[in-house]
Amino acid sequence: MHSAVMRHRVESMSDPRTHQALVGNQFGSQAAAYLSSAVHAQGADLDALAALVKEGGARVLDLGCGAGHVTFNVAARAQEVIAYDLSSEMLDVVAQAAAERGLRNVVTRKGVAEELPFPNESFDYVLSRYSAHHWHEFEAALREVSRVLKPGGIAGFVDAVSPGAPLLDTYLQAIELLRDPSHVRDYSRAEWEAAMVRAGLRAASVTAYRVRLDFVTWIERMRTPKVQVEAIRALQIAMSDGVTRHFDIGSDGSFTLDVGMIVGHRSALRRNETMAAPAT
Repeated sequence: MHSAVMRHRVESMSDPRTHQALVGNQFGSQAAAYLSSAVHAQGADLDALAALVKEGGARVLDLGCGAGHVTFNVAARAQEVIAYDLSSEMLDVVAQAAAERGLRNVVTRKGVAEELPFPNESFDYVLSRYSAHHWHEFEAALREVSRVLKPGGIAGFVDAVSPGAPLLDTYLQAIELLRDPSHVRDYSRAEWEAAMVRAGLRAASVTAYRVRLDFVTWIERMRTPKVQVEAIRALQIAMSDGVTRHFDIGSDGSFTLDVGMIVGHRSALRRNETMAAPAT
């Protein structure tokens, strides 16, 4: 990679005003909490995502790995797993936990989703869980996923999904942003499928889940300031019955989130089509 480009990327990640720095600051200090978080450490969606990786010599990229739960669940079936995240603290937690579990095929790597430092066709699988709604440039990241996947490779994403209806969508994005200023967007199923096609990924399946979130744990995990917690609760109380029913908002603020697992395949390149790899 040219030195000027690398210098710009490093400066951007260290600049406290950038979105990448905001994400890193939000999650780095809470890395250990995410390792023990029940929502992140278990779930039918995690099991289904990990099950995409078949036994054999696969190379897997865990994109936006967080505390490493996807990495840990696929390591036994893969030749190598790259746990990739922009938070050094998260990566330290993953490396330590992997060592404690004897997972010698886990490698950590720091970077952003929109500029993956890997050659074309490097991975059999790219998996990502609860990361995409933080990506600064959603479609740029998906294009990078397509680029680093081998022909026939599988991309699997799990994330909160917008219900799509404008009122429900506006409410969801509002509480997400109030809780966590690094939130960008929970995309709808239609947005996911269209973006994947544009990125060169053939959407294969979408599986829907409903995940119950305890309000106090949800807030404490992000250390949301009191004024924003109060704003979320005020918004929950003020919303119409349709919103309350859809998200099953409880008297304590606990609610149910729509989650989707979106699976796609790397589309075969046309004969005269090429994709540029980053200079190394």
